[in-house]
Amino acid sequence: MGYLLIALFCLVVLVAAGLFIFTVMTARRVELGLPAEGRFTTIMGNRIHYIEQGHGAQTLLLVHGLSGVSQNFSYRMLGELARDYRVVAIDRPGSGYSERPDHASASVVVQADVIAGLIDALKLDKPLLVGHSLGGAVCLATALRHPQKLRGLALIAPLTHMPPGGPSSAFAALAIRQSWLRKLFAWTLMVPMAIRRRKQVLDIVFGPEAVPADFPIRGGGALGLRPSHFVAASRDLVALEEVLPQMQQRYTDLQLPIRILYGRDDRILDPQEQGQAMVERLPSVELELIDGGHMLPLTQPDLTTDFVRRSLQAAPLA
Repeated sequence: MGYLLIALFCLVVLVAAGLFIFTVMTARRVELGLPAEGRFTTIMGNRIHYIEQGHGAQTLLLVHGLSGVSQNFSYRMLGELARDYRVVAIDRPGSGYSERPDHASASVVVQADVIAGLIDALKLDKPLLVGHSLGGAVCLATALRHPQKLRGLALIAPLTHMPPGGPSSAFAALAIRQSWLRKLFAWTLMVPMAIRRRKQVLDIVFGPEAVPADFPIRGGGALGLRPSHFVAASRDLVALEEVLPQMQQRYTDLQLPIRILYGRDDRILDPQEQGQAMVERLPSVELELIDGGHMLPLTQPDLTTDFVRRSLQAAPLA
């Protein structure tokens, strides 16, 4: 029996070592194929990666969603908007090529403070803050804490309220609360599971629209195969429970112009629970519903770009 236990232990160690090596090699290939294409600045101890284009007098700051990256916007929207405006797309703390210290909070409130610090550091002069999905929650937190730094909000399929049924099944693997377990999973099982479940997850995230064929490269999707990215997304998701319900109670304090774009067939967030609920709490909010799913910046970039342009025009500088 003793020899059997020793053999079993050795087998487990070998499997774990093999998974670790596979993860390291995969992450390395991703980084070589998709190197950071922007610049870096340090805000509140976070090394923030951002992509900046355009030189217009009016500014836009684009904030991606859960497990997203700045390439979700640079795929098409950033370049189009940069023809007329100064546009900055960031990797949120820990996401993409941005780095967040282990001891730093993942709360959207803290991320809002990082956004405010970035606005000051880059001298963005009251940008229109554009947020997709979880990035919408970060934008709302920024508007609540730092309204004087913003021109308004343009929110695309935003998370505004805690979903009654919990996170979508596409993000179930992220709901790990123990730090040690989160890291163990990220460096062993995460990559092979993500590769195996890729089609199933993307069908939920993008559906009913098709996933762009070049999403892994041009859209930055492959960056999700890096362990650090998974750890950050998991921390973001778990941290929502404590802060978002408190934010919901303060939405009536918002005075900035807010416009929301939602796909009627969104499979990640419910347009009624997230979009219409904001209108009911704050009648000044403008909600626009279109045919489409959750990943509108990638599946309908022209329409989404037009929405951002109209949102900027509807938010005159004070």
